[in-house]
Amino acid sequence: MSRKILVTSALPYANGAIHLGHLVEYIQTDIWVRFQKMRGHECWYVCADDTHGTPVMLRAEKEGITPEALIERVHGEHLRDFSGFLVGFDNYYRTHSPETQALCNLFHARLTAAGLMETRAIEQFYDPVKTMFLPDRFIKGACPRCGAADQYGDNCEVCGAAYAPTELKNPYSAVSGAKPELRASEHFFFKLSDPRCEAFLRRFTRAAGVLQPEAANKMQEWLGTEGEHRLSDWDISRDAPYFGFEIPDAPGKFFYVWLDAPIGYMGSFKNLCDRQGIDFDAFWKPDSEAELYHFIGKDILYFHALFWPAELAHAGFRTPTKIFAHGFLTVDGAKMSKSRGTFITAESYLNAGLNPEWLRYYFAGKLSGTMEDIDLNLDDFSARVNADLVGKYVNIASRAAGFVARRFDGRLGSPDTALPVFTAIREAAPRIAEHYEARAFSRAMRDIMALADEANQYIATAKPWELAKEEGEDAALSRVCANGINLFRLLTVLLKPVLPALAARAEHFLNVAPLVWTDVETLLPEGHAIRAYEHLMQRIDPKQIAALIAANRENLEKTATPQRKAAPAEAAAPIGIDDFLKVDLRIARIVEAAQVEGSEKLVRLVLDIGEEKPRQVFAGIKSAYDPATLKGRLTVVVANLAPRKMKFGLSEGMVLAASAPEGEPGGIYLLAPDSGATPGMRVQ
Repeated sequence: MSRKILVTSALPYANGAIHLGHLVEYIQTDIWVRFQKMRGHECWYVCADDTHGTPVMLRAEKEGITPEALIERVHGEHLRDFSGFLVGFDNYYRTHSPETQALCNLFHARLTAAGLMETRAIEQFYDPVKTMFLPDRFIKGACPRCGAADQYGDNCEVCGAAYAPTELKNPYSAVSGAKPELRASEHFFFKLSDPRCEAFLRRFTRAAGVLQPEAANKMQEWLGTEGEHRLSDWDISRDAPYFGFEIPDAPGKFFYVWLDAPIGYMGSFKNLCDRQGIDFDAFWKPDSEAELYHFIGKDILYFHALFWPAELAHAGFRTPTKIFAHGFLTVDGAKMSKSRGTFITAESYLNAGLNPEWLRYYFAGKLSGTMEDIDLNLDDFSARVNADLVGKYVNIASRAAGFVARRFDGRLGSPDTALPVFTAIREAAPRIAEHYEARAFSRAMRDIMALADEANQYIATAKPWELAKEEGEDAALSRVCANGINLFRLLTVLLKPVLPALAARAEHFLNVAPLVWTDVETLLPEGHAIRAYEHLMQRIDPKQIAALIAANRENLEKTATPQRKAAPAEAAAPIGIDDFLKVDLRIARIVEAAQVEGSEKLVRLVLDIGEEKPRQVFAGIKSAYDPATLKGRLTVVVANLAPRKMKFGLSEGMVLAASAPEGEPGGIYLLAPDSGATPGMRVQ
């Protein structure tokens, strides 16, 4: 049954560049949306630049231009970067728009009529040097909850607490550095503490599936138990000078940027609806049967799971079907942060000549439906992309296409419909679809690459290159190549949400219409003509990684723990060839990988080394690898090491890894063979 779905991502602020940390969210959302569209659902993806507030005003002032000119320029830069990474918004708009302003006024009027807006005099921090009231994000100090230094005036990046700026310890102005003064001013408040809001939020945050379990638990901490009344009213106004929408009938008072930002989701969709004839109310009325999903970072969960739903419900609109929160991106374990200048820009990645689909695949291989952070390790990034996308997936097409062109005039033979790997793909497709739906992209990628391994194993066993040399084997060669091309097509269907540009090139090569999800159930028939094969994807060149690091050197040096090149290990005493040959080194595929309960260092691996039964090995690599990312990878194992009985079980070998000498800085790096190696091969 076709679904009606509206999807949003958090609005990037119009005061800085898009970096790879931002892209975690937009790539995650885009993959999910593309999957829904492949399934045939009506799915709209909208976003916008978050354009209001003091930071935009001050930056425009510094550059000597109007705020409108600044946000117009930044909008073009953001759209350029998102397009560069193939993020396919149906509408990318800006909150400084007539649609958003009209909706802000409507929310204000309805919430006022409901008795949930009130004005009251407050004391607010004022910068005596800059002669302006300071917004929350321009006041810094120590968190009143955990004591962390240099936290913003509205929420703590360390413990996640939300608070009023007047609660900060040792506050100072982030604009001038001056100690702020408290001055009186009349402000508008949304009464989140009203019993109606509290009762609604207890129901909303406990509703099955609306929030991830860890997010729902966090909401209960903030809400407290019945009768505690922990929620504070929300100051939704700011004093002039301020760049934003002036509140009706309140000269010199403006809507706070966090009030109009989420309303910007609706403003962007309204703009799309007006241009394309979509029924706006069908998606936003209280009894709407459409689905509404917000993808956000876990740092803005408080605003999206408490303020926003309470406003929507009491202003006469529907609330989100689900709110999907994700973790942060770290680089070699250190958090990326725009405010601290520690990030890799999207533009620098593209300028270094790096394929955006490499990053899309790498993020997909790390992302789950949880709020856990994901890490970018550039060495792992190169190894995974080269091994999986080039060595496994694209390799399937390149091994068969040449024979079809040279020997069979570009036409496919009859595929073997009973081929076990075809059956395996058809049977795996529903499970992979469930992974996509649940945003468990890392599981989907593991399953797809396991199928790619099976496809490559089939071709390695069938050996079309040998069939091509033998007389009278044309029929067999034609069938093997037809099977290979069909395997490539089926894997392309499964990977298309992640690799849309590569899929488009594959569709051209295959001479087929744009692939949809149900195409995984069919094969290309005998006689189907394919086009000449052109290389679909290059390997990552180390020079490209070097260029990326150079372009972001200052930022990365802030991010990373200082490291120096490890001192070379002292050479061991020479041995003879006979000694070396005593060590049986074999290629192994990691079939399973899991944490070892009670151990701080060990990961339990189940390895296929070409024997009838897999082996169990315990490896001290927990500090460097998430076991979930290891399944399906090839590595090297010492196969004739005497089994060792350990506390956790029997270890039947040893995997090989590189590391710095004891006490030296540096990580642990599993050894991996080049593409084409198969389990059981001898290293010699």
